[in-house]
Amino acid sequence: MGSDEKVMGIPQLIHFQTMITTGALFLGIIAVDLLSDSVGSNLLITLIIACLALGLLVFSADFFIEGAKGLARRGGLPEVVIGLTIVSIGTSLPEILVTTTAAADVAKSPEVADFAIGGILGSVFVQITLILGIVVVNKGFKIRESWLKRDGLIMLLAVLIFTFFLLTERTLQRWESGILVLLYVIYIVWLLMHRKVIQMEEDENKEEVEVRGSNWSTAAYTIMVIGGLAFAVFAAHHLVEYASQLAIKLNVPHAIVGTTVSGIGTSLPELTIALMAAKKSQGVAIGTLIGSNITDPLLSIGLAGLVHPLAITSDGFELIAYIIIPFTIVGCASALLLMRTSYEIKKWEGYTLILMYILFIITLEAYNRSWIAF
Repeated sequence: MGSDEKVMGIPQLIHFQTMITTGALFLGIIAVDLLSDSVGSNLLITLIIACLALGLLVFSADFFIEGAKGLARRGGLPEVVIGLTIVSIGTSLPEILVTTTAAADVAKSPEVADFAIGGILGSVFVQITLILGIVVVNKGFKIRESWLKRDGLIMLLAVLIFTFFLLTERTLQRWESGILVLLYVIYIVWLLMHRKVIQMEEDENKEEVEVRGSNWSTAAYTIMVIGGLAFAVFAAHHLVEYASQLAIKLNVPHAIVGTTVSGIGTSLPELTIALMAAKKSQGVAIGTLIGSNITDPLLSIGLAGLVHPLAITSDGFELIAYIIIPFTIVGCASALLLMRTSYEIKKWEGYTLILMYILFIITLEAYNRSWIAF
């Protein structure tokens, strides 16, 4: 039987709350930008534009995800595969756009490479510690063995391969970036080829794996994809530009800004979707975070490296090589180990992951104040 749910079109889309919020943030950036041209740029204006750009990036990514999921459903793609592919790519859209936008500016501002690299590693670390910890504290749950053996191991390998390429000659070359993107394409193709097996696995666990949204028309979904992507590109450009200015004004290393402000901000879509998914499907909640952490060190940074090779600056090398990378690898390994114990994550283990992220922030601050040196 067909659904009695009314299909909403473009007129309803104009009054959609996310559309209104996205438009308001866009106009806010334009207004403050014009104000800075007339009164001059200062710390407050720079901070306001950076925050508005971050907000626009998150809302426009949500807009894009809604449209992409809708078009995928209309194309007959199984919803569990949508969760593993469309959702993980969609939630990583902020990271993809921020890193590729930053890569385009590397030629004239080499330090922006530190921002891009720190942003990707920071996003991976914040998702596997702080965000996973928040989700677990909200609702402790069991883990399916297959998620760890397949996606969990691939996540750890993706981070290790990326860091290996990065630390050799302190540069992510174009050919290395091409390998990262190729590995991600192979992973997605494998998922699509085995989608029926994955679906049977989900059915056996008797979890209602849903990635549903509102019932919009095809035209409305198409506008969501195009509009969401356009707004996200605009927001990413402004976020990179003004976050870089903020780092200069506050005398904070670009890698720290990328790891904290950009890393947390661009991970908000994963936090929202993981919290919502945890209420219906524990596997999808974990899959959203692990899937995104496969996308970021392979596709996101890979595309950025194809735009321009990413070389760690001499000022950012110690911070990235001796603090950010070790914390990211240890964070991923620790999270997988906690999932492996009885294939269950308890609330106290969620608090442990959160404390790990707090320790990371304290270490960054200690380094920035020169309390620790290498």
